[in-house]
Amino acid sequence: MDPTAYVAPNAVLCGDVTVGAGCRVMFGAQLIAEGGAIVLGRNCVVLENAVLRSTETHDLRLGDHCLVGPQAHLVGCRVDDEVFLATGASVFHGAQIGRGSEVRIHAVVHIRTVLGAGTTVPIGWVAVGEPAQLFPPSEHERIWEIQKGLEFPRTVYGLERAEASMPNIARVMSERLASHVGDEKVGDERVGDER
Repeated sequence: MDPTAYVAPNAVLCGDVTVGAGCRVMFGAQLIAEGGAIVLGRNCVVLENAVLRSTETHDLRLGDHCLVGPQAHLVGCRVDDEVFLATGASVFHGAQIGRGSEVRIHAVVHIRTVLGAGTTVPIGWVAVGEPAQLFPPSEHERIWEIQKGLEFPRTVYGLERAEASMPNIARVMSERLASHVGDEKVGDERVGDER
């Protein structure tokens, strides 16, 4: 953690997390590196109760001068410089957000979706595909036509679609999260066990 950064006392940083100069990680925010790295560039702000996760196969990287709104959820994605991710925005595995883009309140950027520089995803809308296409949430069938080819079960859980039953998904996630069983609080910071 850069000495000019601030992490609130009840925020959680776990695993391979790098916090750049001038960053602010606010109250209740969770930065959980599950095997992959999380890297925040310079002057990033992660607001209250946002969740940022990496996985074994998907690092999470924020460029410089990014803002992650309250209750946003990011997992295994790349966010370029000067991006605004509003309250409740979700950005999933393998997604890439171009410089100067905005993902507005409760908007979704689906797995393996690529947003070009300067793209705005409107409030509550869904971005899906490469290059991204934008849809209101009411257009589920059009979203699904693109989404099904992105292989959500394989990308997220490492399972083929035919294997992606809830028992298999729960087993995979339970095995992955078992890495935290031995976690201990270290000083004023919470970090994963370094075994």
